[in-house]
Amino acid sequence: MIGRPTDLNEEFVRSLPDDGTVVMVNLVRFRERSLDDRGSGWDAYSRYSKADMPLLKKVGGTILWAGHVEGAALGHLREEGRWDWVVLAQYPSRAAFLSMMTSPEYAAANIDRENGVADHVILAANQTYSKFMPE
Repeated sequence: MIGRPTDLNEEFVRSLPDDGTVVMVNLVRFRERSLDDRGSGWDAYSRYSKADMPLLKKVGGTILWAGHVEGAALGHLREEGRWDWVVLAQYPSRAAFLSMMTSPEYAAANIDRENGVADHVILAANQTYSKFMPE
């Protein structure tokens, strides 16, 4: 399917226990110029985000936090290891995440993501603690 992420670790995600919410930690490095030459990498990623948000909401997900990386407060970043943008996206389940990521609608939105990012890692993290957890 055109636009579907080629580096989605679907088998890995399916191998994880799917017994509740999952937070996907997105680390993003932008291209200086979008591959489609329609602005910067940030411009392309912004187009992707506008198309992705309804898909995220459709599967019951939400953005908990997003922001620009200012630099390393602890440790050292190599230039090739620097990140520009971090997003914490919460999904009701791993199945919901995969449902969105493998949909034709996501494949269409993903074209702008791929045009805009030089590198994008999504870390699946189970929730051990959150001040937002019900007590």
